Amino acid sequence: MKRIVVLGTGFAAFRFIKKINTKLYKVTVISPRNHFLFTPLLPSTTVGTIEFRSIIEPIRNVKNIIFHQSFCIEVDIKNNTVKCLDADTKRLYEINFDYLVIAVGEVTSTFGIKGIKENALFLKELDDSRKIRTKVVDCFENASLPGLTEEEKRDFLRFAVCGGGPTGVEFAAELHDFIEDDVKRKYKYLSDLVELILIEAKESILASFDEKLSEYAMKVFKRQNISLRTKSFVESVDERNIYLNNKERIKYSLLVWATGNTSTDFVKKSGLSTDRTGKIITDEFFRVKKDDSYQRNIFAIGDCAVIEGKGLPATAQVAQQLGLFLAKYLNKEMKISAPFKFKNLGMLAYIGGHKALADTPQFKGTGFKTFLLWRSAYLTRLVSFKNKLLVIFDWTKTFLFGRDVSNF
Repeated sequence: MKRIVVLGTGFAAFRFIKKINTKLYKVTVISPRNHFLFTPLLPSTTVGTIEFRSIIEPIRNVKNIIFHQSFCIEVDIKNNTVKCLDADTKRLYEINFDYLVIAVGEVTSTFGIKGIKENALFLKELDDSRKIRTKVVDCFENASLPGLTEEEKRDFLRFAVCGGGPTGVEFAAELHDFIEDDVKRKYKYLSDLVELILIEAKESILASFDEKLSEYAMKVFKRQNISLRTKSFVESVDERNIYLNNKERIKYSLLVWATGNTSTDFVKKSGLSTDRTGKIITDEFFRVKKDDSYQRNIFAIGDCAVIEGKGLPATAQVAQQLGLFLAKYLNKEMKISAPFKFKNLGMLAYIGGHKALADTPQFKGTGFKTFLLWRSAYLTRLVSFKNKLLVIFDWTKTFLFGRDVSNF
């Protein structure tokens, strides 16, 4: 039985290990994260609309695989081995493979901007969401202390989001809903002092969507009193202030950094051929490029890779399709002759106030009906029946009782 080693537990890796034939292959998964995370609903966990564990699936729930919670730090192509490091025990070990699948994703890019890494919060993992949720509640509790001036209260309640893509927009939307639905009931004397600011370098938010949909989202945000700073670049950040390229200074209590992504240290040090953005170059069967040739037993899928000459968006639906194709390719012992072809299912985004956007090949929609489509589409894409039940329960609980503002 041939051995497959999979690096990562994201959308591409998870779809691959769910579909690979474990009667043909011995599958070992290596990742510092021992669960799959349904990232499209991650912004909903930052304010308690959905609970954290409702959108994760333990990797060990997948049958007939071996899992090691470790970092892969080196690939030896000549000897077909990977060197791994357990972050807890600091133990180093090696694992042999016949086939290697690299699906390590990317990390949030700070673009080298001074102060981002030290002062901003990111929104990539569940731990990031937990930090944001704690910080948001702390801000309201701090602003509730006696003896504060109105200006001091406003300073505690000024929230900034940098990044006008789906992640930044959906977080801003969830925070707006939290303010409208819960702050106005539980912190009545503070709701009028809250300021929510969205900073985006481009001329509009959700630039990857249809232009009319992007304009609609901006109009909705303005009606929701979300202050938009488009065509604005962050030059530096300190503990309390954001400095923009137009010399504007924004005093903040919480800064969520949801901009572009960059390669992991593993990919940068892998020695494999990468494009100008740092992604591993592959052919249309996902075989990685090393110098001028493609490796027959090493594959790369997901956000960390790019098919040479064919750019695809870094979205969950792309990653899932990549993982499914590679599993079928190996299940048929690489005897598939037709290369991968991406099927575009469209994009969805939540913009707050029970409104959403849909930009699909079939139709383009906005408003409440699209919000119902957004919820139903994400619900059907959750990877287990347990997750579906938990998310439905969380949405119902939030509707009936509001969001929990406990900190622990």
